[in-house]
Amino acid sequence: MKGQSQQEPFGKGGHRVMGWAFPTRTMQHKVFGQAGGTEGIDNDFLAHADDNIGATIMGRNMFGPQRGPWEDESWRGWWGETPPYHHPVFVLSHHPRAHFDLKGGTGFTFVNDGIEAALEQAFAAAKGQDVRIGGGAATVRQYLAAGLVDELHLVQVPILLGQGERVFDGLDGVEERYECVEFKPSEAVVHLRLRKKA
Repeated sequence: MKGQSQQEPFGKGGHRVMGWAFPTRTMQHKVFGQAGGTEGIDNDFLAHADDNIGATIMGRNMFGPQRGPWEDESWRGWWGETPPYHHPVFVLSHHPRAHFDLKGGTGFTFVNDGIEAALEQAFAAAKGQDVRIGGGAATVRQYLAAGLVDELHLVQVPILLGQGERVFDGLDGVEERYECVEFKPSEAVVHLRLRKKA
């Protein structure tokens, strides 16, 4: 993620990618602890995003801006002491770090032995529920390349960043393995749901 920092977690100017989500009732309540917010298609997708999710996997960039060995272990993620997950989260990393728990039922486990190991641990922790591959793009791409994604919710935002990571880079033939099962435009974005073909 180019230009990622504590001030710009989505990279330089990347906060605009989430501009559709911030005003929604779900985001206002879940992330910001505020009342009010917009309703409609975007809010509906966010309101049901956690349905049957028992664990999340994310890449290290999604957890924070540090690179290399963990020099500052006081960093506990972008979300403060009460992250919005409320279930186990597995962070892919090349460097070991001790597990820790935060308020609201979120625990962070750092996995440095590959995407399959993270998925195995996440499924065990999910106890029969689904596992979300939360991002970022490089993490989603690795799981897609390995054929380990059953369903993908993409949000197309009508802005031009001029930089960033592309989810489908280097995934020749991915279009043969997935089909679009839902296409729902809102006033701000388009929601696409892709499912692995049987």
